[in-house]
Amino acid sequence: MGPRDEAWRARIAAQKQSGVSVKQFCAQQGLTEQSFYYWRKRLQAPASMRFALVEAEPRRGPAEHAALELVLTTGERLRISAGVDARTLQQVLEALRA
Repeated sequence: MGPRDEAWRARIAAQKQSGVSVKQFCAQQGLTEQSFYYWRKRLQAPASMRFALVEAEPRRGPAEHAALELVLTTGERLRISAGVDARTLQQVLEALRA
């Protein structure tokens, strides 16, 4: 991560803490909203996949053989069986990050 990334990360954090709208913050800082939103999206991309603990519930349907279930921030669920090949799982996770 370069100095430009760090500068934008600091700006995005400052806007969030300021409590003012993005439009107002950008006007105060001499930034364009387009740049702000571009960098916010760019810097959030790797972190857009978050993991959550899923409480055990009665097994039913295709989830019956799932050893692990990931719930993405989009609400989609990824069920991973106990016998999944590590390379396959790595490829799926890389595809989700793209």
